[in-house]
Formats: sequence, C-alpha cells, structure tokens
Amino acid sequence: MRELSRALINNTNNPELAWQIFKRIASNPNFPSDALNFNQSLSVLTRILIGAKMFTQINALQQLLLSYPSQTSHDSMVLLVRDLAKSGHVSLAVSQLQTLRAHHPNQPLSVSLYNTLIRSSLQQNLPSCVQLLYEDMIISRVIPETYTFNLLIGGLCDSGYLDDARKVFDKMRERGCLPNEFTFGILVRGYCRAGYASQGLELLEVMRSMKIAPNLVIYNTLVSTFCKEGKTDEAEKLVDMIRDDGLFPNVVTFNSRISALCSQGKVLEASRIFRDMQVDKVLGLPQPDMITYNLMLQGFCKEGMIDEAQTLIESMKVSGFTLEVESYNIWLLGLIKNQKLLDAQLVLNEMQENGISPTVVSYNIIINGLCKNGMLHDAKMVMSLMKKHGVSPDVISYSILLHGYCKKGKINEANKLLHTMIENGCFPNNYTCNSLLESLWNEGKVLEADELLKKMKESGYDLDSVTYNIVLDGLCKIGKVEKAIETIHEMWNQDCKPDLITYSIIINALCKNGNLDEAKKKYIEMIGKNIYPDSIIFDIFVYSLCKRGRVSSAFRVLKDMEKKGYNKTLQTYNSLILGLGMKSQFFEMYGLMNEMKERGISPNVFTYNNMIRCLCESSQIDDATKLLDEMLSKERGISPNISTFKLLIKPLCQIGEFTPALEVFDTSLRIYGHKEVLYSFMFNELVCGDELMEANNIFMSSLDRCFDIGSFLYQDFIQRLCKVEMLECASDVLKKMVQKKYSFDAACFMPVIDGLRLNGNTREADEFAEWMLEMNSEVEVSNRVDRNFRMFDHKKVGKSEKNWQSVLHRDDGSSVTLKILSKVKKGWGHANISNMNSQKYDFIDNND
Repeated sequence: MRELSRALINNTNNPELAWQIFKRIASNPNFPSDALNFNQSLSVLTRILIGAKMFTQINALQQLLLSYPSQTSHDSMVLLVRDLAKSGHVSLAVSQLQTLRAHHPNQPLSVSLYNTLIRSSLQQNLPSCVQLLYEDMIISRVIPETYTFNLLIGGLCDSGYLDDARKVFDKMRERGCLPNEFTFGILVRGYCRAGYASQGLELLEVMRSMKIAPNLVIYNTLVSTFCKEGKTDEAEKLVDMIRDDGLFPNVVTFNSRISALCSQGKVLEASRIFRDMQVDKVLGLPQPDMITYNLMLQGFCKEGMIDEAQTLIESMKVSGFTLEVESYNIWLLGLIKNQKLLDAQLVLNEMQENGISPTVVSYNIIINGLCKNGMLHDAKMVMSLMKKHGVSPDVISYSILLHGYCKKGKINEANKLLHTMIENGCFPNNYTCNSLLESLWNEGKVLEADELLKKMKESGYDLDSVTYNIVLDGLCKIGKVEKAIETIHEMWNQDCKPDLITYSIIINALCKNGNLDEAKKKYIEMIGKNIYPDSIIFDIFVYSLCKRGRVSSAFRVLKDMEKKGYNKTLQTYNSLILGLGMKSQFFEMYGLMNEMKERGISPNVFTYNNMIRCLCESSQIDDATKLLDEMLSKERGISPNISTFKLLIKPLCQIGEFTPALEVFDTSLRIYGHKEVLYSFMFNELVCGDELMEANNIFMSSLDRCFDIGSFLYQDFIQRLCKVEMLECASDVLKKMVQKKYSFDAACFMPVIDGLRLNGNTREADEFAEWMLEMNSEVEVSNRVDRNFRMFDHKKVGKSEKNWQSVLHRDDGSSVTLKILSKVKKGWGHANISNMNSQKYDFIDNND
C-alpha cells in the first residue's frame, strides 16, 4: 500500500496515469487490506485529481468508493468530502456529502466534518452552503459544539449580520453549548468592526456573569476601537480595567493608544506614553517594538516635527533596532511632505549603504515629491536610478511622472512616457489614462483626447464616472454643452452611473450660458435619479441668479437650500453680496457681512472684492477705500489680491484722484512686490488721465526692471508727450528703450521725429530716423528685451557730442526721414488710447 502512495506521488505531474494506477489496484477484490495506508493513498490521489481539475474522474472515484464494504465506503467517502472542502471545492464537497448520507443513512457523521465544511464555506463566502450544512446537522442529530457556533457567529459578523450573530449566540445555551472566551472575542470584534464598540463593551459584563474572565485580546480589541473613534477617555478606563483584572497591558495595548493619539494630532501626548514605555520598567510597562517606533515616527512626520522625527530615528539605532524598509519609507514620506527633498535623497543613499534595498514604494515617494515640486527632470533621473538598482518602475511610478508632465502641459513628454511604459510591459491603469486625458482637454487638444478615449474603450478599460467627468468638463469648457448632455445619456446606457460631480459640471455650464431653465431641468432629472444635491449645486444657482440681477430668485433658492438642511457657505454669502451690491442694496449687503461674522464664517478676499467693486460702480469710493483698510487691519488680516487694487485704482483715476490712486498703487507694491501687471495697469490709467509725468516715472521704472511692455500703452504715451511739447521727455523714453535693447514698434519714433523737425533739430531727428529704419527692417516686435540684436549698442545711445559724431553725415533735408516715412506710417496708431478706453475691466471675484 505504501508503494501505491509512492507511485501516485511520483506521477503527480501525470494525473491521468496516477488515476489509472489507483483504479487498477483499487479494483482488486482484496483491496484495501490496510485502512491507514489506503487513506493516505486516497488523499494523495484526491489532491492530484483536484489539482488537475479532473472532476469527472472524481465522480468515478466516488462510485468506486461506494462499491467497497460499508464501513470502508463510509470512511473513504468522509475523507473525500473533507479533502474537497479543504481544497475550496465546497459545492462539490456538499454534493458528495449528500451522496454519502444517502448511501449510509444510519451511520452518523462527525461534528468535525461539518465544522470543516462550514469553515470552508465561510472562506469561500457561500452563506447558502453554511445554512444548508447547519440545518443538515440538526436533521442528522449531530450536536454542534462551541467551535461550530464560533464559526457561525464569526461568519455572520464578517458578513455584517450582527443581529443574526447575536441570535445564534443567545441560542447556544439552548443547544447545550456554552460560549467560551473565543466566542466572546469573535462577537466583540464583530461589534467593534461595525462601529458598535459600546455593545462590545457590554459583553464584558455578560462574560463576568458566566464566570469567564475577559482576556487581553478582547481588551485590546476594545481599546483599539475606542482609540480609533477618538474616545481616548473610555480607552484609558479600559486600561485600568485590564490592571484590575490582574492582567498587564501589553505592547499592542499601548500601540493602540499611541496610534489613536497620533491620528488625532496629539503627538505630544503620544510621545509621553512612548517615553514612559522606554524608561518605566518598574511599573512593568512593555518596551516599545518596531511598530511603536513607526507609529511615533509617522506621528512626528505628519505634524511636521522633523527634528523630533530625526531624534527618534537616532534613538532607534541606539536602542539596537535595525531600521527596516517600512521605517525608512515613513521617514522618506515625512521628509518629502515637509519639502526636505535633499534630506530625502540622503536617506535613500543611507538605505543602500546600510544594505537596505529601497523598494518601488521608496522610489515612488521620492518621484512623487519631486513631481509635486515641478522637478520633473530630477524625477526622471530617479526613475533611471531605480532601474539601475534592479527595481522596475510599476504603474504607480509611471503614473506619478506622467501626471507631473500633464500638470506642466508637457503632453509630448507624457505621450513618450506612456509608450515607454507599455514597451516595458507595464500597462497603464485608469488613473494614468485619466491624467493624460484631462491634460489633453486642458490643452485644447480635442481630437487627441477623443482618440485616447476611443483607445481606452477598445482596450477594455472600465470607463468610470471620473473618466466621463473629465470629458464632460472638457466639452463644457469649449462650449459643447449639448454634446456633454448626450454624453450623460451615454453613461446611463453604458451602466456607468453619473454622480453628483457629473450633474454639477452640466448645471454649472448651463448656468454660465444663461440657460437657467435647462439647468433646472437637469436638477429635477438628478433628483429623479436619486442623486441628491449638495451645497455646491445650490451655490451654482445662487451665483448665476445674482450675477444676472435676479436676487429675489436667488433668495428663493436659498430658502429651498436651508429647508434641505444645508447652511449658507462662504460661496453663498459671496454670491448674495455681489447680487445685492449690483442692485445698490448696500444696507442689506453690509447686513449679510455682519451675519457671516456672527455665524463664524470669515469673509475672504473675494467677499471684499465684490463689495469694493459694487461700491466703486456706485461712486462710493470712500466706503470702498475703508474696506481696503479693514482688510489690511490686524483684526481681519486678509491679504488683498491684485484685483482688489485694480478695482480701487481705476475709479480713483476716473474722477481725477490720482494722488490717492498712487497711494493705493504703492500699497500694492509693498504687498505684492514689483509686479508687471500692477505697473502696466497704473501706467495705462495715468496715461488715460493725462498724468504724463507720473506715467513717465512709472514707465521708466518698468524699463529699468526689464518688464515685458506689451500691455503698456507706450505708443499713445509717446504721442501724448509730443502733443504737449514734452519732446525731451519723449526722446528720453525712446533712448532708454533702445539702451535697454527693447524690440518695440518702430512707429513710436514718428511723432518724436516730427516734433524735432518742427523745432529745427534735424540732426537728432535724423538720428532717430536711422534707428527707426534699422528697427523696422530688422527687428520683430516682441515688446521684450532682445540682448542679441546687434543695433542696440550703448555707443549709439547717448547725449554726448562724441556719440553723435559717429552718425553718417547727411544734409539738412532730412532725406532719411522722408525715405522711411512711407514704410512705417501704416503701423502708427495701432493699440492707441481710443482702443484702451473701450476696454471693460470686469473683476468679479466670486469663483476664482
């Protein structure tokens, strides 16, 4: 018989032959002669047939076993059922069990067999089989044991049927079975996992009433749950109960407390417990383990306490702990989150020096940190480094870098990386494709985005609501709202349920287009699909109505919003303030501002900007200026943005209050520094108001800072200087532009040349004319400094006689001027002051 087992084992890779060998020997009338060895051979064969999925042969084996004498047949069938159950083929095992019971109705089955079947059914998530087996036990008069009930209670708890688990628990005594400490532990764990720790706590009293002492595992389960729920006081009481019961809290107990405190940001409290564990051996406290150190390290890093984390790392080394890769990864993540990129690189090097091989997770942490800081080249270098060290980038590695390229708008690099990824056998997931898809839409590459979506469908990607929402957002941004609505219908047809974000995108797009009636229809459709709005949806409607002056309708929406249990948000207040301000209902506007403060909602820069804008449009500039002062006060501490200053400067200039306007401008420079946008705006407003000397000061300062002057109305400025006979000032402006090597519109020379000619200064006029000719023929207008252009030689720009002598001799007929006049006069007058006056400056800062 032992030879049979050996023959079967030798033919494990040839299951058909193994079956034929067993069948030939087993067909012998004298077989089996040795029950023990037969059972061993049968188990070997069963495992071989199951591994080869030879279920037909298993059924044939069943028939063979049933042909044996009664007891042998019964025992061998029990063995077959048990082996099938243990291998995970529960349905087949139950089927064989029913056959066994049909052929041997008077021979009882053991409770252990049922326990094996029930355990396997639970592992395979087959609750119907569990119920069938339990009922079969009762019918067969097989008495369940405590272990049986423990299995049933555990299975019900894991499936979320806590009430049923409790009923089974309560019936144990009726079946003559008493629960043990494991029974209580299973039920306590079930309650705790479901968030009912208080009911788990009540079971402790039931245990005591039954003279069963709670063990440390049950206590730790409750302590851990209360800690995770933030109920640290209850957790501390449980620790006292542990001691009262004569038990000693172990390292698991303390780790639960430390983990909970760190997750709540109470790292210093956690640190005190940790310190007690390190030094308080007298009280019998457990020593910290690696998990304890990692929890503290994670807590310090999360709170940005990098110095404390560094000290902890050093103490781990002193205490004899060898830092494992998990500890290093926590430390790397902490350094990256706190912008310590160089330190993170040093830690990576330290890992390799200490013989700890960084995992793909380690490298991904570094790559993610570099990408978030825009250091894409360095991130790519790290990816090359990980390949060099034998660590293959995974889909997360590639996705992080690809997402970084997409955020920077580097679509070509992202595409190349995608192809490299696929070539290396790493296939992109939904996140990877969605990153690229979103970037293509953001860059306006609609055809490429459509092509990518098509490829995702063809490749079998499960397009979820995230993918569709990217497409919807892209369509709405390019004005194809109807197409976006069709896409929602496609989602329903593809069994991809639109979510709240989906409808928010559509409703927002419709409202922006002024199609409020259609937006309302989509809102009703959303409710009909059991997708319920949040405050964002209501805020979209409120803002759209307020912007169009329909304040009463906005307040009706607000009433419905509050009826559904949503309070006004900052966005809601900003929209209503804008609406009331546009209607000049300033008393109500200030009333809303006061209401915000009473409700603990702090106004932001957009709140103030809306108020300032509306006050300025109603010529209440003094009140608007007071709001700026309020923003800058220590009590408010709200930093104005650039739009805030623009909103105030423009109306002040329009009423001729240039001194206050310049004071506001100076304040803006103190806060934001010397921004080109501030200089150009102030300069243009001064030019409009004919404050040419102040405009000249600002423009000269702008040239010194080498600003791009494309947004400066310098042509009109020069023309106005010439009209008021400020030729010297206009000449100095042009000379400085040439000196700084700006490539600007050559037509700017014309009014100065004409003015100089009229004043009889033909030599200087011809000098400017020559520059104009050279600039017009060789310089492409960029309005920026062009240091490579050869004509911009400091020797040609200056007022000294020596410099003027270098100019070619010419007669007094200004022939050069006449020669180039026809070439450049067509360019004169473009982007002049009339164009500037027609611009509308709209600074509604509600949805920035």
